[in-house]
Amino acid sequence: MTLTTPALLFPAISLLLLAYTNRFLVLAQLIRELNAREGEQIRPFVIEQILNLKKRIRLIRSMQFWGVASFLLCTLAMFALFVEFTPLGTALFGISLVALMVSLLTSLYEIHISCDAIAIELESIGKHSHSPEK
Repeated sequence: MTLTTPALLFPAISLLLLAYTNRFLVLAQLIRELNAREGEQIRPFVIEQILNLKKRIRLIRSMQFWGVASFLLCTLAMFALFVEFTPLGTALFGISLVALMVSLLTSLYEIHISCDAIAIELESIGKHSHSPEK
């Protein structure tokens, strides 16, 4: 294995971390809007949304942790390969790939939870569209 092998992951991990940060920022904005819109009268479906948002925030934090761990391990692998500790560099690179897989699997689960949030919202809209006009 050469020094360039782990270096190939740098752009991918960087873009992944950027995507995770964007997801976090969108959720933070959504939470702020929800807080401003609901005030003290929280409707039942909003409580479901709040629980969903809390779970998604935890998942994004986990995604970011494993992504950064992967990035750090990849960097350490490159350093080990640079100083010609090839077995250590190979092992660190393998561990960084595992951390990246954990991050991606967590992201996949967060996307699934996100779809649940949309389903809750659609259900709420459906209830409003079937209510009688006043």
